[in-house]
Amino acid sequence: RRRLEARDKLVHRARSISSIASRHFYEMEPTEGINAVGKLKEMGGIVHQAGLTAEDVGIPWDRLVKGAALCESKRRDGAWDDIDESGDATAETPSSWPCNIVYTVLDAMIAFPSENKDVTFEALCNALVRRTVFVTGAVDMEGCPEADRGEVAFIGRSNVGKSSLVNMLTNRKSLAFTSKTPGKTQQFNYFAVNDKPELARQIRYGDDVPGEKDRDSFYIVDLPGFGFAKVTQQLRQQWSDFMDEYLQERETLQAVFHLIDARHGPTDEDIKIMQKVGTILGAKQQAKEHCAKYIIILTKADKNVKNAKSQSNPGKVSNKVMEKLIVTMKENRVGYAPIVLTSSETRLGRDEVWKYLRFAAER
Repeated sequence: RRRLEARDKLVHRARSISSIASRHFYEMEPTEGINAVGKLKEMGGIVHQAGLTAEDVGIPWDRLVKGAALCESKRRDGAWDDIDESGDATAETPSSWPCNIVYTVLDAMIAFPSENKDVTFEALCNALVRRTVFVTGAVDMEGCPEADRGEVAFIGRSNVGKSSLVNMLTNRKSLAFTSKTPGKTQQFNYFAVNDKPELARQIRYGDDVPGEKDRDSFYIVDLPGFGFAKVTQQLRQQWSDFMDEYLQERETLQAVFHLIDARHGPTDEDIKIMQKVGTILGAKQQAKEHCAKYIIILTKADKNVKNAKSQSNPGKVSNKVMEKLIVTMKENRVGYAPIVLTSSETRLGRDEVWKYLRFAAER
């Protein structure tokens, strides 16, 4: 009975704090809202230890996200610029807030048991990905856009579900090209997120469009798939050389997402990618240079379960595949990398991946 009472008190406190945070956001008090959400995040570990589920706690995450997004919209319109200009060193000014206030809510969401609700993630994506546009397809370093913001790169063998995952994460149906023909991506495709509103017109027609990118703008880079791609050995080698140079020299690269099929585990092509990352990024770490975060993304987790559903049974990976993956990672000096289980069908893992996408936005 005491345990039940303790759980009830925990749920009540979490809901109360979320209500306070929500009220502050909707009353345009972002500093107070951010602080309240910070306290909510601190409760995440205790909630997990108590064995509570997302349904037990019942935090209205979508309302918190929308409230934070309203504050962020006002912020982009300059609502609190005068506070930054006041010179009061003791005040919590907008410059001390994250690049997008919604990221504070995302942090708390990740700390709590995942609910994996479409309505929440749609609100999250609408707040974090307001505009997207294809910028360029690069075949060498000279073809990459100006390194004026952070960027994240997605790599994996062909047919691993890379484009589908990128589209899921951005809540877009066709940001990255998806095809039943493996190997369709054959260049480093750059997509700008939250750039100036009329950038697409500038790229297409050459018009000089006024405006600036938002503070949380970043690039998503869709790299060529390996394995099934029907290209010459010479072109494959060009991709490999370009990738070496890219990993070594692109200082704005914040995260590399390596996609591996959750049904099969790492292939020979995946091992080559691990070796490349382990060698290049490992050397940069030893030299104490800026080094991108390397994350393993297991895709198509829904294929490992029957009747996969977004909340009750979103997907899994077998112990055999996971053990094989961990051994392979250690053998190739990337055993430190976090592993995220995902599915573009059930939307599994999307909030967890966004935890690393934000590295680029915050650069």
